[in-house]
Amino acid sequence: MEAYLGDIWFFLWGLLWGIYFALGGYDFGLGLLLPVLGLGSEKERNTMHLAAAPFWDGNQVWLITAGGVTFAAFPLAYAVMFSSLYTALLLLLLMLIIRSVAAELRPQSLWSVWRKSWDCLGAGAAFLAALLLGVAFSNIFRGLPLDADHVFQGCAILGLTSNTLSLLHPYCLLGGLLFVVMFAVHGALYLSWRVGGDLSAKSLLTARVLWPVFLILFLLYVVLTFAWAGLWVNYAASPLLLILPLACALAFLAGGCQLYRAADKAKAAFICHGLGIITLTLTGVMGIYPNLLPSRLSPAGALTIANASSSPKTLAIMLGVAVVFVPLVILYQWWAHRRLSQRLSAEYE
Repeated sequence: MEAYLGDIWFFLWGLLWGIYFALGGYDFGLGLLLPVLGLGSEKERNTMHLAAAPFWDGNQVWLITAGGVTFAAFPLAYAVMFSSLYTALLLLLLMLIIRSVAAELRPQSLWSVWRKSWDCLGAGAAFLAALLLGVAFSNIFRGLPLDADHVFQGCAILGLTSNTLSLLHPYCLLGGLLFVVMFAVHGALYLSWRVGGDLSAKSLLTARVLWPVFLILFLLYVVLTFAWAGLWVNYAASPLLLILPLACALAFLAGGCQLYRAADKAKAAFICHGLGIITLTLTGVMGIYPNLLPSRLSPAGALTIANASSSPKTLAIMLGVAVVFVPLVILYQWWAHRRLSQRLSAEYE
């Protein structure tokens, strides 16, 4: 068992990020769509906020958990990631803070101009956060420019070395755009399920318009990921892993079929799309196994399970804690979504 603790936590690390993208994704999607779906109607904007209000802060638990696992289970990878990508991650943290502050202060503002200002700030923060998450994970899949000493080697611009600009590869920007559209579809599906009336119809139409765009970006991203990031190596060596990309494709296709089938299938489409997001994340993570932070400069510079993990005792204690408390968190969130997911319609009709 001790020999597999690193592997177990590697899988859990990817799974936790996937759960965060699936749950936090619809919150980002609602923020992205607020200026479009809530345009010209204060009551509809209020309803969009109410649809996410009981859950958005609970969804951030998974971000804290995923970050905590990175810090506790793979401390060296955590240190290199935050020292190398400091500017990008600080900007991401700032966007998450702005998004949270906007969600909290918006309903407390008495004047319309302040509510509109918080809406704009929240939408902008949601867009940049989704974009940065996609860019960050795409850079990990592509491989960071780490030398043999695990030092990030940025690109030179006008005689100055920039770590941030070196992250803006076209493939990584495509990943950021994919996350933006993917979260927007996720948010539209969630809203169509949670509300009624005209807002539900507009949300469903938005999801139907955006889904083909998402599908094109998804297929292009998959092709470029296996071409530029080299994730195919693991899947060629272990064909059993192909279950993950197959499950991802089936989940997204099932969500698309439910989306265009009938208006009352929004909940099923939302669940399928969420499963697609989770399996997409796992497909990428298992593709770089056993690397946590691959290096495109030197194989010796990669941070792997072997050279970045905590001690076996630490991993064993963490696993015991996770076995006890993670199911409790899942049970609580399931209960909260079940109890607080009544359909909202009277708020704006």
